[in-house]
Amino acid sequence: MPILQKIIDRIVAKVFEIRKRLEPSYRKADYKFCLALYVLWEKLKPFLERAARRSPALENYITRASRLQGKYRAILSLSLVAAAFLFIALLGHLAGTRQLKPLPPSLGKPDYGPLRQEVAGYLNTLPGTYGIYFKDLESGQTFGINENIPIPPASCIKVPVVLYLYRQVAEGRLQWNDRVRYDRASDYQVGAGALQYTARDGDTFSLRCLATVAITISDNVAHNMLVRYLGYGNVMNYIKSIAPSTTRPYGSGATTASDMGSVIEAVIKFARENPRQGGRLIDDLSHTIFHVGLPGELPPKLQVAHKEGSINGVANDMGIVFGRRPYILVVLSRGITDEDTGFRNIAEISRIVYNYQQRLPAAPDLGIPRS
Repeated sequence: MPILQKIIDRIVAKVFEIRKRLEPSYRKADYKFCLALYVLWEKLKPFLERAARRSPALENYITRASRLQGKYRAILSLSLVAAAFLFIALLGHLAGTRQLKPLPPSLGKPDYGPLRQEVAGYLNTLPGTYGIYFKDLESGQTFGINENIPIPPASCIKVPVVLYLYRQVAEGRLQWNDRVRYDRASDYQVGAGALQYTARDGDTFSLRCLATVAITISDNVAHNMLVRYLGYGNVMNYIKSIAPSTTRPYGSGATTASDMGSVIEAVIKFARENPRQGGRLIDDLSHTIFHVGLPGELPPKLQVAHKEGSINGVANDMGIVFGRRPYILVVLSRGITDEDTGFRNIAEISRIVYNYQQRLPAAPDLGIPRS
């Protein structure tokens, strides 16, 4: 067997040994990067084998290092892996300037099959119907469960309405200090929020006030005032552009987990394009008074920018979890026995996803403004 092939085999074996010792919870399915070594070998083989035969020193070094015992073995072994890669890069430089094709994009990406299976198994124990949408913001990988089944959005629908307002302000069409007059005949609604108790016919409220309370305390009256002021047709045209299966800008309509995932992606896109305005929206989503769904079983100091919503038989939550590897998670449900149980189930689903993400490599700064 050529020397370089032996080197690759020893490196792969050593990496498996180190990973198993340091992180026993990892599955072999997570070691896709090791496969990349073999792909690299196939690409380099035509012009590196000859150079490798003239350089047996590295193979002897690997043999000696493999006999090391004691507490420094893992550190020395990791150094060995780094040295081997430097050696291979040097050989490639000496052998010529031949270009290598990029490795397949799937290599090094997480395998979300086990996570989807775990979530689906938990859903099978629950009454009702759940729609799930997940996106890893580092790799862009997604998965869904019943993600295209229609479910009422409840107060989650307030996010695209408020996002549309933010876009109008960012484009200079509206100002935050523009004021909207309360019309009880068209705007009043019971349920969440304080304006149903405090607003009087003819009172005016700034767009900033209405946007803030529509998100942070899920104020139904503020939401209705915004839809009326912005124009039902304008709001629906915008919603359809990012969430085509969503039927109405109200909680009693229908949407899908996939659509609401697209809404959160639109929030992220807006925040990157407009850091000041978008950061404020993400900050509001991170400080709502309803905080029991996605963040319910997560560390209390973890930032979760999300919007909950509930009506009879429905409990929903959607948002961004800013863990060490940020992700989007949407959980919609219908046919649940009661609201509290529905949100406890959402919290458990969120915990399963969070724990899986925590076992993966941390993401770099993704450039999402948070405040």
